[in-house]
Amino acid sequence: MESNPVLLESKSSPINLLNEMHQLRLLGHLCDVTVSVEYQGVRAEFVAHKAVLAATSKFFKEVFLNEKAMDGPRSNVFLNEVQVADFASFLEFVYTAKVEVEEDRVQRMLEIAEKLKCLDLSETCFQLKKQMVESVLLELQNFSESQNSEEESAAHPNVLPESKAAAVAEAEQDPPDSPVAKPSHGVSPEVPAAKSKEK
Repeated sequence: MESNPVLLESKSSPINLLNEMHQLRLLGHLCDVTVSVEYQGVRAEFVAHKAVLAATSKFFKEVFLNEKAMDGPRSNVFLNEVQVADFASFLEFVYTAKVEVEEDRVQRMLEIAEKLKCLDLSETCFQLKKQMVESVLLELQNFSESQNSEEESAAHPNVLPESKAAAVAEAEQDPPDSPVAKPSHGVSPEVPAAKSKEK
């Protein structure tokens, strides 16, 4: 009797794999490529794994697939016009799927993602830039609305404050023949009564 196939799928395996590869890179274990980065005289070297770079970057994939047989145990790749800090952030992203950068570096990260043909980083930067623009637009809209409400209240000074509006509403509820409804010349109804007592 044949049993039905079942799917064994780990939700944590991709994260664990990334974390382990990241630790191996940080410790320099099993790294088979050195990437030399130079920008305006600032130079740094980064060790990494070809498989990780090729899986995350079409640029590196093309380089590694087209390279001839290596002379040594490790390949060397030279990148010009890429800032050291940006490449370090790129490496952190491809090994961890996240990286923290300053807002003003998001555009540069998008540029490095496009240069190295890293679709995941490119999409992440694009989404973040979109959120940043939407946030700015929302702030501008809120500011504009608050300015408009201030201008409207300044343009209509005859609008009654709440206490005056309540007094007017109360007076309108009293019956028209009530002595409280329409005091003559601002004199309260008690004043004539007091005068009649004096007489």
